[in-house]
Amino acid sequence: MPADRQHIVNITLDEKSVIRRNADIEHERKVAVYDLLDMNHFVLVGHEDAGPYSLHLTIEDNRLVFDIRAEDDETELVRLPLPVISFRKIIKDYFHICESYFTAIKNASPSKIEAIDMGRRGLHNEGTELLLERLNGKIDTDFDTARRLFTLICVLHIRG
Repeated sequence: MPADRQHIVNITLDEKSVIRRNADIEHERKVAVYDLLDMNHFVLVGHEDAGPYSLHLTIEDNRLVFDIRAEDDETELVRLPLPVISFRKIIKDYFHICESYFTAIKNASPSKIEAIDMGRRGLHNEGTELLLERLNGKIDTDFDTARRLFTLICVLHIRG
């Protein structure tokens, strides 16, 4: 199978669950979507020849749902629900440190900003590893793709 079929060509987030986003979070969302669509590796195990894929992310009944469809966005392939509870603590910690980071960049010293950013990146990596673990055997993806997906999962958790 050609490798060029093993990627996401369209991604949407369930916008009805989002009440508001500040400019920093909206920027992170846009960058994650742009980077994800620009370069990603994503293969639905058992449907390797069905790509490229269209992905819809939503939260339903305390489950993070990966609604994976064919490129035409009409042909449903799999709805993969993952328990949200396994991501809650890391997302809460990630949001907390992001708030500290966005506050710090306005008036903190470069060394303090760097220290907070290192913590932020570390939590983001931890969330990415957790996502990779939860997707193992269901979706084959690389670290960078999972990292961008984790960013979008965080965005879905913003309730206002």
